Amino acid sequence: MIKNKKKNANFGVLLGAAFLMATSAIGPGFLTQTATFTERYGGNFGFVILATIILTFGVQLNIWRIIGVSGMRGQDIANKVVPGLGYFIAALVALGGLAFNIGNVGGAALGLNVLLGIDIKLGTAIAGIVGIIIFLSKDAGPIIDKFTRLLGGLMIILVAYVTVSTNPPVGEAVARTIAPDDINMLIFPIITLLGGTVGGYITFAGGHRLIDAGISGEENLREINKSSLMGIGIASIMRVLLFLAILGVVTKGMGLDPSNPAADAFLHGAGNIGYKFFGMVLTAAGLTSVVGAAYTSVSFLKTLNSTIAKHENYFIIGFIAVSTAIMTFIGQPAKLLVLAGSLNGLILPVTLGTILLASRRKDIVGEYKHPTWLLVFGIIVVILTAYGGWVSLQNIQNLF
Repeated sequence: MIKNKKKNANFGVLLGAAFLMATSAIGPGFLTQTATFTERYGGNFGFVILATIILTFGVQLNIWRIIGVSGMRGQDIANKVVPGLGYFIAALVALGGLAFNIGNVGGAALGLNVLLGIDIKLGTAIAGIVGIIIFLSKDAGPIIDKFTRLLGGLMIILVAYVTVSTNPPVGEAVARTIAPDDINMLIFPIITLLGGTVGGYITFAGGHRLIDAGISGEENLREINKSSLMGIGIASIMRVLLFLAILGVVTKGMGLDPSNPAADAFLHGAGNIGYKFFGMVLTAAGLTSVVGAAYTSVSFLKTLNSTIAKHENYFIIGFIAVSTAIMTFIGQPAKLLVLAGSLNGLILPVTLGTILLASRRKDIVGEYKHPTWLLVFGIIVVILTAYGGWVSLQNIQNLF
């Protein structure tokens, strides 16, 4: 009986970590990005999603396994590989996390506005307060797990309803996924999508959650793999359903409102109920991303400073409060978001490259033998994302 209880508790943590990673990726930007690219590329966007899922698989398994086996967080591994690198990565992740959290709080506020007609500033305050309440508990971990599972599951159900309502051309989508019209034109959206799915803090959200729950070491490798694959699966299901829902609208010749393409697609596809469902999805996406961004960003700082480690929850609450205050009083700071987005493009090749170097260090992974195919897969992704990061850096010039 005790063994079964422990097994169930462990599965709850594994699923919670998976949903934390997946819902961190499924933020307001995820919805807008998918709608915009689906309208632009049509069924060909299916190939982009497939390529991104395959590349995500290589990123996540490499990072989750090394973090899990070593029992060390990303910044501590980086400091062991190159002294001081962990501080640099932690600073980049925290900056990116703060900037995107401003957008997450704002996205949740827009969702509440669509759903209930609540004023944006009041909605922003409500979203911030919800995030803060979760971390008022001394043991916030199980609450995070339940919160992300509940809202993550709700998002999938609502988007699935809209997908059925829009009656998308599944046959054409499958055909274009396997044989797109022009692969060259899809390289940029693949790199963009990959950064949004596993860039910055997102990749580490689940792995850091497992360490906090005490699930680490080579003996737990099977559970770590399982949680990682569940996370990839959840995010992939959501991306595919959203793509099909919007494809069903755009193939009927309906143009989407560029100011809010995803909301417009839900409205065209399923009428007023679809529009309200979008409000619920956007609210859920914003709130879960607020929790994921704050939790993971602070987890990058806490082992570098004993005060942060001792008062972790208070720093997470402060992180959310600052994001909420900036969104409420200044509005969405476009320049900060673009700058953070450009820096975010550089984080993945640096962090993944560091993890790959760590996979061959006995002082980090002990006697664990990291699969060569995963190492090679990871090197390919590092090269691709380094190129993508260089391209995204060009955006900084537009700020000045």
